[in-house]
Amino acid sequence: MNRISFEDMAMELAIVASKRSEDPYKKVGACVLDASGRVLGVGYNGLRPKHIKSEDFWSDRDNRRKYIIHAEVNALSNIDSSKANLIAVTLLPCSSCANLIASKNISKVLYLEDYENDCQAKDIFMFHNINLIKYDSSIKS
Repeated sequence: MNRISFEDMAMELAIVASKRSEDPYKKVGACVLDASGRVLGVGYNGLRPKHIKSEDFWSDRDNRRKYIIHAEVNALSNIDSSKANLIAVTLLPCSSCANLIASKNISKVLYLEDYENDCQAKDIFMFHNINLIKYDSSIKS
């Protein structure tokens, strides 16, 4: 029987979660697994629940960034950090999320797309000896 790997599953779940984002410019999803491949949390970027904003809010990309709760924060908010092992994210985490990921003792980060606005995450993950892997969606195991 052929099954996808836990890494592929986590990235697929992150991609599906990203589709819930209300952000018209960048939809980001995240999925956290434990060492056995069990899903501990999923999340997507957006505003707090039931906090509706007008189209004008969403049209100002620079202004809205400071109010958006990141997918990683949502995925990690209710998990037991002693169990977290891997996080798959559709976008390279920002430096703040990279530090949050490090604080949760996660050992591996998979990401699909680079984030040009904040590349410090790569240095943060290297500093904390966290395995950072750019996910290649063309290779499925």
